[in-house]
Amino acid sequence: MADATYSHGHHASVVGAHAARTVANSASYLVPVLRPGMRILDVGCGPGSITIDLARHVGDSGRVVGIDSSPEVIETARAAAAQAGVPNVEFRVGDAYEPTPGERYDVVHAHQVLQHLGDPIAALTAWRAVGDLVAARDVVYSATTIHPLTPELARWREIVGALQAANGGDGDAGAKLKAWARAAGFARIETDVETWCFESAEGRAFWGGQWQERALHSSFADGTERHGLADAREREAISAAWASWTADDDGWMAMLHGWILASG
Repeated sequence: MADATYSHGHHASVVGAHAARTVANSASYLVPVLRPGMRILDVGCGPGSITIDLARHVGDSGRVVGIDSSPEVIETARAAAAQAGVPNVEFRVGDAYEPTPGERYDVVHAHQVLQHLGDPIAALTAWRAVGDLVAARDVVYSATTIHPLTPELARWREIVGALQAANGGDGDAGAKLKAWARAAGFARIETDVETWCFESAEGRAFWGGQWQERALHSSFADGTERHGLADAREREAISAAWASWTADDDGWMAMLHGWILASG
């Protein structure tokens, strides 16, 4: 199995941003197939916000299990579920390549996971073995559109993709989901795109605010230093560029995500 390093890490700025994800803003393509009573496995669940939301969608008669390789973030997810008062969700430390041996689910869901794996086809094959339907969504970083596109923000877009590759992943995974699912043996694959757009003052504060921190203090900083992709001065320039973009009323950004619903 090809090894890969998780590019984002678990700095507070990263976990906080991931905790803002919901079914509505990150998995709306899945909503039409959700039914009360479903059993769902959420692979790479992070702090659990989407997982908890999925549990609400399937009701008390359903069950949702979230797995992640980080014990620390699993504890964060458990605390979030307890605070939300959602009883039909469970969080476990788990492996994307061996998600839940001996168990079966109506849906295996993964949001922004395959881009971080060294062997996405093997992961999809494993998910196919335990789920009737596999739902996955991933970004296409090279298609990210930013205005104003300053040299520093263009460099950020380039570095993010390069860091994913250096860590053994694929920053354009969203464009390859269909091909990977076919290689994993799925007979039926539905695919399309969803987007994130950050243009309001609130949206710019969310995206630009987190990246002011992430550029300097997260695994982005550590990884770009380790792989020789950017030095401290360039990371500081990227952080400052995100601060300027956040304050710019003309600031606009869109991120393209591919998704699949695969079965058979």
